[in-house]
Order: sequence, then structure tokens, then C-alpha cells
Amino acid sequence: MNRTGPSSPATSSRIAGHALVEALVAQGVHTAFGVPGESYLAVLDGFHQHRESIRFIACRQEGGAAFMAEAQGKLTGRPGICFVTRGPGATNASIGLHTAFQDSTPMVLFVGQVASDQRDREAFQELDYRQVFGPGTLGMAKWVGEVHSADRLPEYVARAFHTAMQGRPGPVVLVLPEDLLTTPTAAPVLPRVEPALAWPAPGPLRDLRALLVPAQRPFVIAGGGGWDAEGARALQRFAENWQLPVGCGFRFQDTFDNRHPLYAGDVGIGINPKLAARIRDADLVIALGVRLGEMTTGGYTLLQAPRPTQKLVHIHAGAEELGRVYAADLLMQASVNHAAKALESLTAPPQVPWRAEAEAAAADCVANRVPQSVSPLDMAQVMLTAERLVPEDTVYTNGAGNYSGWLHRYVRYPGLQHHGRTQLAPTSGAMGYGVPAAIAASLLYPDRTVINVAGDGDFLMTGQELATATGYGAGRGAGKLISIVVDNGTYGTIRMHQEREYPGRVSGSDLFNPDFAALAKAYGWYAAKVERTEQFEPALREALAADGPSLLHLKLDAEVSTTRTTLSAIREAALRRA
Repeated sequence: MNRTGPSSPATSSRIAGHALVEALVAQGVHTAFGVPGESYLAVLDGFHQHRESIRFIACRQEGGAAFMAEAQGKLTGRPGICFVTRGPGATNASIGLHTAFQDSTPMVLFVGQVASDQRDREAFQELDYRQVFGPGTLGMAKWVGEVHSADRLPEYVARAFHTAMQGRPGPVVLVLPEDLLTTPTAAPVLPRVEPALAWPAPGPLRDLRALLVPAQRPFVIAGGGGWDAEGARALQRFAENWQLPVGCGFRFQDTFDNRHPLYAGDVGIGINPKLAARIRDADLVIALGVRLGEMTTGGYTLLQAPRPTQKLVHIHAGAEELGRVYAADLLMQASVNHAAKALESLTAPPQVPWRAEAEAAAADCVANRVPQSVSPLDMAQVMLTAERLVPEDTVYTNGAGNYSGWLHRYVRYPGLQHHGRTQLAPTSGAMGYGVPAAIAASLLYPDRTVINVAGDGDFLMTGQELATATGYGAGRGAGKLISIVVDNGTYGTIRMHQEREYPGRVSGSDLFNPDFAALAKAYGWYAAKVERTEQFEPALREALAADGPSLLHLKLDAEVSTTRTTLSAIREAALRRA
């Protein structure tokens, strides 16, 4: 595949659908995901015309396609690309759009629209996408644009890429009327877009140092979108210079190397109780790149809203995020990588009083990975075994559910300065994310192993995308594609909350599952069933040796609710409170 793109802007007349594909190639896009629709046939023809430079991955449902594009944005740092048709196609894709918004992931969703002369008649599948996805801090997209001139199409594409990447990264929607895409245009494509990045000003940096020097128990929470390898390296050097303990925001665990002696753990659902206490007791919290949303702040309790008891420095690329919830002592608007590079230049004193505190935080993190024995299937040992057997640059993916707690607690993610992103997970809590994200990662990086961990309810949200993986050869390169399905016959998170709030009164949370191993085999995947801990390692070794993608069907007792407790314990505690 030619990955160089056009050597010069095209100037000859061609239909706008072809010009759009040329514009994507000029932006460095080599893969687009979507579900085909009659509203953008001209674009599909453009993919055929330029098939040596870009490929279109036809998915089985728009939600899966949008999740793949969101994963693409996380992995590459450039906008993930998704194409869907109007109406049902666009609304199906909204889950991936919302995930990209909450996860601060650059993405462009192209939506085919009814023809211009049919607008505002409630034509077949017609929607007003500015109303559906309208921008705003509580919306689904940073910007929604509709192209009305074929000659301006390259302008709109460039703007979409700029908007998706600048400030706080996020998704953009570009609406394409069907008749526009068949209109001839000689408009040249525009050059590759690079985002405008902001450095922190010297004054706020001095103010930050003035807060840090007298601190006794500082703590850094890092995460969010937009990080690159240089930024991650700079963050590590800043932490080392000042001997600062670092925790990673919810589902951004690969921002800081989990094996580093200053790593204190993940700050999210199922947080280590000792880490939660450490953050509450800190006298200074430096939040770098994270939104300080509900999951990272433990429901706004680790940092009391709106005025924390700790001194708070919040550094973020998006002006709209700063001061949104917290009245911080210092707010800095800066691109996350530039902010990290500026922080590493701050001169640290020869000695800091919190060195023992940082060492204790790291020791607590290590101790948190020591599992309690559970039988017959110990999910902690499953995760520890997987980490031991797969390559260091393995990409792990998951959707939403209690099962993800074992992945987050027991797998150590290398910092993204080593191998790029190794964790793909939705901070939005979107079920069904992990399977499409894993397939996208395997297609984009065929030499890397990809491990998806999914619950039984989570898997069947997007399990049909196994057909996409089979059709496009995912998991058949040097890297392997493996899905681990944790089957406990229940929507585990909901059942947990039911037992906590309405003990013993189970309603709507039972699941009736297929034989997942047989299902995977029907898609052409290698598959095996695992019911005991000792069966997992040989099954995983078989999967790693298989020629093609694999699925391991793990049977887990529903009683095993989380990494720390059981349904019985939750129910008994609730009954005692009653």
C-alpha cells in the first residue's frame, strides 16, 4: 500500500466523493471504517479509485465501526475516520461519537445526507445533525458541519481535522448531501493539518513551583487525550526530578509507566483504598491532562467539589474544562505534551520531604497486585498469566463491566513512550467497545498482539464484528488477536448495584448466553473453553500459537463480583444497613 499520499494537490476535475478520499489521503489517513450506505456511494467509489493508498473496512454495525474509529484516534493521535449513512446509520454510530467526546479522542464521523433538494421534508432517513450532535460542553461533537459546495469540501475536511485535534481533542461530524458527492470539482486538496499547540506561560510555571516547594504530600494525576511519546517521557522526567508519586486517571493507565518506582496506581473505579486515602490526604494535587470527572475523582470525593481541601493545580488543553467543576488554586491552559516538557524544566531542590511518601505509595501499588486466591477460576491469575506470556507491547482492550476491574488492577501498562498506546478502554463506560477496538488495533498494527477482555453482556453488544476481523485478516500477522470472554451469566455491574440497593431482589440482570467458543468457531476463530485456573495458561499458549484470531470462553461464578468482594458480602452488608 502506498502510504506517501499525493505528491501535489490534485487540480483536475473529479466528483466530490473522489476529492474527499483524496483529502483523507493528504491528511495521512490509510484506513477508514464504516458501514456502506447509498447516501455516499460516490465516496465508496473514491475508495475504490484510490485503493492503493487507502482502504475502507466495512463493518457489521455502525456502533462497531465508530468504536474502531475511536480506537484508531487513540492509537495514532490523528482523527479516527468513520463513514455512516443517514438516519439509523448515524444514530447507531452515536455511541462511538459519545465515547470519543468523553475520552477526548480525535475523530471525524462522515455522515451521508439526503439530497439537497429534499432537505427539510423529512425525507427518507433525514435528520438535522446539528440538532442531533450539536456542539457544546455537554454535546457529542466539538463541531457539526454540513458541506453545501463541492468546491469547499477540502476546506471543510481541513477544518474538521483541525477542530478534532486542537485544544481538548474530540470528535467532529461532517455531513455530506448525496447530490454534492457526485458534483464535479477541481478544488485542490489541502496539505496535512497539524494542530496548533500552546505552551504554558512562564508566570504560571513559577506559581506552580511556588506551590510545590513547600508541599509535604504532593500527588500527580495524569491522563486524558493528546499525549505522545515525548510528552510521556517529559512527564516521567518531571516526576523523577521532584520524586513525585504519579497516578493515572481512569482508563488512561498507559500515560505513565506502571513499572516505574514512582507509579502509585490507577485512579478510577475499584481504586486501591490506600491510594484513595493518599489522594485525600495530599496537600497538593497536580492534575495534568485529566478532566477530573466523576470516575477519576471517585464521585467528586477524592477531590471535594467545588473547592478541594487539597491545593489543586489543573493543567488542561481545553479552556472550557478549566474551572468547570473545581475552584483550583492554579489553572493552566496548555497542550498536554508542551505542559509536560515545561514541567520537566522546573528546577527541583536537592532534597524533597516527601520521598518516603512516594516510596510508600509505590509499595502500596505493588502490594495491591498480590491477589487473594479464588477458585475454581481465579481472574487475577488469568490477568497475571496473560501479562507474563504476551509481548510487552501488547494492546489491551475492554468495554464496560465489573470484569474490567481485574484487567485494570493486575496488568501493568508500559508508558506510551515505549510502545505507544497499550490500553484502549472507554472512560464513557460504553459497553461493546473492546471487541471493535481490538479488531481496529490488530488491523492497524498487524505486528502487535492485541488482547480483548470482555464480559458476556459486553461481548454480545458488538460480537458480530468477529466477522469483520475474519474478513479482513485481523490476527493473521506476526501479532495475535485474542478475545477473552468472561461469562458469569449476568450483567455483573448492575447485579452488584442491585444487591447493594435492593438486596436479594434480582430483576433484569440475568443473561442467557450462547456457547461463546462455538460461536467464535462459526466465525472461523480458534476457540477454547476455560473453567479452572490451571486450564487458562495452556489455552492461552494454544491461542498464541494459532493461525488467526482466537477466543477463550471463561466460565466465572456470578458470586465473584469484583476484585475485592462477592455478591454475598455486598448483600449481607446491605441487609445490615437496612
